Amino acid sequence: MDKRVFGPVPTRRLGQSLGIDPVPLKTCNWNCVYCQLGRSQPVTNVRKEYFDPDDILSQVREALNAHAAGEIDWITFVGSGETCLHAGVGKLIRGVKSMTDLPVAVITNGSLLYLPEVREALLPADAVLPSLDAGSAHLYRRINRALPELSFERLVDGLIRFRQEYAGRLWVEVMLVKGLNDSEEALKDIAAVLTQINPDEVHIVTPTRPPVETWVEAPDEDGLLRARAILGNVAEIVHPATGAFDFSGAENLVDAIVSIITRHPMRESELKEALSPWSADEIRWTLEQLEHSGRAQIVERHGTRFWRAAGTYFPDLDRD
Repeated sequence: MDKRVFGPVPTRRLGQSLGIDPVPLKTCNWNCVYCQLGRSQPVTNVRKEYFDPDDILSQVREALNAHAAGEIDWITFVGSGETCLHAGVGKLIRGVKSMTDLPVAVITNGSLLYLPEVREALLPADAVLPSLDAGSAHLYRRINRALPELSFERLVDGLIRFRQEYAGRLWVEVMLVKGLNDSEEALKDIAAVLTQINPDEVHIVTPTRPPVETWVEAPDEDGLLRARAILGNVAEIVHPATGAFDFSGAENLVDAIVSIITRHPMRESELKEALSPWSADEIRWTLEQLEHSGRAQIVERHGTRFWRAAGTYFPDLDRD
């Protein structure tokens, strides 16, 4: 059975989150310049049941049984690509809700919310976190590099319609990239669209994990101040996550690490901290095994080393 449940992992907004990844790496209809999972090859918009929902729900039940009360804050659907490309996401959400009182979140790029069946599938979730990185079609194409049929107008229309139908918490994420969407003009365009959507919160985030394109940088302090001022009182800067990655109970440490970095590339310092309960010799042996496994590689961005899954494609590192 393919392992689709991972963590809990520390997250920026949802505390210790048990992750559910319903799509293969990397199955996405966008090709964002800041993506931590590399480029989408190819970009796809095919909705199907990539993995058996019953198998995934069985893994969720197993993970819940393995953790004590208080060790998990949220259960989060977050794909190795676009979560809603799994055609059974609605069944999965309902299945999780039937087995636990823990809140359920869905992280999505929002590109498919123009489809009534996708909006309906997400209604039982306690929180939905879609993306809005641009307030114009031009910047949307530059930043998110979506398939042509997934127009900016469709994205905005889907977000507005979903807000009208959804009773849960709608938290829109704006990923700020220096020199792209942190100018006064770009931020005012985003603010105008957010006014139409009327989300409960706006989360301003910055690329803290290795972006696929080497030129992508986080905005400077002036850019963050502009964003806070223009996007209004509902906007907040979401700082990098604090907390521990959970490898306790792992039968095989290398397998557990690969399961995490496939979805969340980890700073080498983060990884060593997560392994701190083990002895120095065990940590050294584990990192050597990880490096020689063929399942993980190192990517360096702005002087920081990250561990990533071998299946991710970073063009500056994976040239033919």
